[in-house]
Amino acid sequence: QVQLVESGGGSVQAGGSLRISCLVTEVPLDYYAIGWFRHLPGKEYERVACIGSDPSRMSYSESVQGRFIISRDNHKKTVYLQMNRLKPEDTANYYCAAPLGQDMCVPDLDEYDYWGHGTPVVVSS
Repeated sequence: QVQLVESGGGSVQAGGSLRISCLVTEVPLDYYAIGWFRHLPGKEYERVACIGSDPSRMSYSESVQGRFIISRDNHKKTVYLQMNRLKPEDTANYYCAAPLGQDMCVPDLDEYDYWGHGTPVVVSS
């Protein structure tokens, strides 16, 4: 059973940076694509970034392209999301998730079978 644990969220002023982490336990990270999602109550989930088992394969939403960087360290079993030039609209709970049996990023929320409990990011203006 894949388990994911996010950490590193917090409060930051607009324009600042934050790095959040996703620790993957119980299975080798090497074979999994990992996506980062964000969500606020009453709004839809947004997949902001994803990285395949091949770390050269990554994708970003338009809203974060050029500001966020996703990376992975398989030895540490951790996927990172470096968030730069943060804006108040980046405020959300951030979740990492993994699709079962997929080593490439998949687009649909429903294809992600394993989820962490989230870490909050608050960006003040």
